[in-house]
Amino acid sequence: MAFLQGVEETAYRELTAPDAWLPYPDTEPVLRALRARGLRIGIVSDFAWDLRIHLARQGLDDLFDACVISCEVGREKPDPHLFLKACADLGANPRATLMVGDNPVRDGGATACGLPTYILPAEHRTGDRGLTEILRLVT
Repeated sequence: MAFLQGVEETAYRELTAPDAWLPYPDTEPVLRALRARGLRIGIVSDFAWDLRIHLARQGLDDLFDACVISCEVGREKPDPHLFLKACADLGANPRATLMVGDNPVRDGGATACGLPTYILPAEHRTGDRGLTEILRLVT
């Protein structure tokens, strides 16, 4: 596909722009409900850039106590090290920490280090993601 050559830099700028990412509608309410229950929240991401710019743009950055990003750690999911680092950063026991993901292969790496794992249903491009189910699973 030679017609796309030379657009990599432009595409990367578009992907990494602060407004290039929108959370699902149920993301913020569920995260705030978890915080209201006193739970610490971490994120493990395979982003190749710092996703904190997107979180800040959406007003979600204050909801996370730990952020482990592949490009900063030099490892990719399903490497258990990423999930263990997130637990360590949260001060949490992996066996008492729920991992919520959307990819059974990549996020399934959490099970290799003892984290109970909940995989969300297949992605819908609009509407709620199904995160409210998480509120039933945690106390």
